Amino acid sequence: MEQKKSSERLVFFTDAVVAIALTLLVLPLTDLVPELVVEHKPAVAAVTGNWSKIISFLLSFVVIGRFWSVHHRIFEHVRAYSTALVRVNFCWLLTIALLPFPTELIGAYQSERFTVLFYLGTLLASSLCHTALVVIVRRDPQVRGDAEPVPDEMFWNFVVSSAVFALAVVVGFIKPGFGYFVLLLLAFPSAVVRRALGRTGK
Repeated sequence: MEQKKSSERLVFFTDAVVAIALTLLVLPLTDLVPELVVEHKPAVAAVTGNWSKIISFLLSFVVIGRFWSVHHRIFEHVRAYSTALVRVNFCWLLTIALLPFPTELIGAYQSERFTVLFYLGTLLASSLCHTALVVIVRRDPQVRGDAEPVPDEMFWNFVVSSAVFALAVVVGFIKPGFGYFVLLLLAFPSAVVRRALGRTGK
């Protein structure tokens, strides 16, 4: 088990991978410029003719930003790392590094079932990795060290969020175009968890 310095190195490495993934998201948009020049189209066509790609870029940028913020909240409770923590963290990084691929598919194929399931499934996998990280931190006192314990509300927020992503996958399989709208429910998990914990007296 390494000490605090090593847990910081893990965070720095993770931040670097997330930054690269965010950069990769915009590359399909920059690749449009040479095509417009060859086809002698005006510069404004890069926007007016590619709304789906721009929206998918913005969506994934916000999603990765949210996941990164949540990841940092988890690691506020980490003082050292274990093998399990590193492995799950790398699984999470895999989902983040992969996300530009389904994002580009959304820009090209939009609501096609495979595209929707690929994209939402990647988000679900990322959320499940976050949940697993929280479980590891809660159960391993060596990982937590002298940091504050992960509160129950935070843990259940991850569980509910993962359930929302799972629901989005199910809806996306049945009605692909509606799968994305289920993600709007992510605005409510905190309120749901607080109310539920309030009723149980925790």
